[in-house]
Amino acid sequence: MARPPVAKLMDYGKFKYESAQKAREARRNQALTVIKEMRLRLKIDPHDYETKKGHVERFLKGGDKVKITVMFRGREQSRPEMGYRLLQRLAADVSELGVVESNPKQDGRNMVMVIAPHRNQAATDAARRSAKQEKATPSGTATEDQAAKA
Repeated sequence: MARPPVAKLMDYGKFKYESAQKAREARRNQALTVIKEMRLRLKIDPHDYETKKGHVERFLKGGDKVKITVMFRGREQSRPEMGYRLLQRLAADVSELGVVESNPKQDGRNMVMVIAPHRNQAATDAARRSAKQEKATPSGTATEDQAAKA
């Protein structure tokens, strides 16, 4: 401990303002995880499967997680291994875009699996999304942040 004790005098209002600005900046920079859902039936036509797979690929390219649900009805419930194979096939088809975050598990009448985009791809997609939002703001009017920087 210092002799004599040292104390720093601060402007408390300025301190509160700066800490609020730091918190606001941190909130702006954090990535928002969005979970999209794709629902499949056990007996799905090949063309319908390709369409659903295309939607899953689009979601993963956009940097979003995808929750894939296989719905079982009637006698289909006695064959959960077929739903498991369908989910594994879909995971293998989109493996270059994403990774299985939670393996298929039975949840009542449904079997659920979550696929997340690859980490490095998610970072670039988040940057692309923020750049798109900056372009969307009208260039003729200055936002509060631009006015504060000027």
